[in-house]
Amino acid sequence: MRILVTGAGGFVGSNLAFVLGEQGAEVLTPTRAELDVTDAGAVGRWVADRRPDAIVHAAIWNEPARLLTDRRLAWAGYVGATRAVVDAANATGAHVVLISTDWVFDGTQGPADEDEPPNPINAYGFLKAASELVVTQRAQRGTVARVAAVQGVHRTRPGGPREQDAGFGYFVASVVEALRAGRPFTIWDDPRINRLATPVLASHAAGLVWRALERGVTGTLHCVGAEHVDRVGLARRAVAAFGLDEGLLEVGPPDEAVFGGGAIPCDTRLDGARTAAALGVGLPSLDATLDGLRAELEQQWSPA
Repeated sequence: MRILVTGAGGFVGSNLAFVLGEQGAEVLTPTRAELDVTDAGAVGRWVADRRPDAIVHAAIWNEPARLLTDRRLAWAGYVGATRAVVDAANATGAHVVLISTDWVFDGTQGPADEDEPPNPINAYGFLKAASELVVTQRAQRGTVARVAAVQGVHRTRPGGPREQDAGFGYFVASVVEALRAGRPFTIWDDPRINRLATPVLASHAAGLVWRALERGVTGTLHCVGAEHVDRVGLARRAVAAFGLDEGLLEVGPPDEAVFGGGAIPCDTRLDGARTAAALGVGLPSLDATLDGLRAELEQQWSPA
């Protein structure tokens, strides 16, 4: 299977490209300089020339504050890009998968199942929800794959994109990195940030996307783990799994700078039971997620 992955230089995209390649797919990973997904004509020509069997659209414009200040660019980077990818996929018969997020919900409905109507409360969630509609209403063969609280290693560069933010992404690796170095780590805890979610290892989520492509599963999927957890609980489970010193963990208020991108949903738990049934798999437990992350990090720590 030939698969185009947009945004393969990012955290989630790099794991998608890695896992799909491990499954034997021919993975196409153009850089933004090679393919600007906001240029519909360029996307159509690129796809028509290379004719991938599937397109996994993971590219995003990852500047939360600017999503509010440059709305035309934000719309083009999310909704316009998704429309360009969907139209190119339709023209060539490709299966298109949009990587979406638990932040399409407002934080009052958790755990949300795959049919729960989105109700975003910030620009990022709104743009992702609008992009989902492009796929569900426009794609001939379309899948929305929501991921949540994504953990893992970055496959294209050492280190992570951040230490901690208002969501859960990359959180455990940051905790482990700090405690391994003997540094204290303050876990943010505040009702204004994302406190409850359903973590998944990026590589596990990518495996679920591969399963959907193999089976030709369309519609909305929740590519998440089997367990919900709060932020403090996740940190403590991680410390126990990695054999680190829990005494280095502290709990405190978040950096006020994280609120520059608008309101944040507190509870974004997702129910993936229908997804598991559609894909014919069990969703990974939190222990499996942490064990998998430990294996990935140990490989990263090992000398070449």
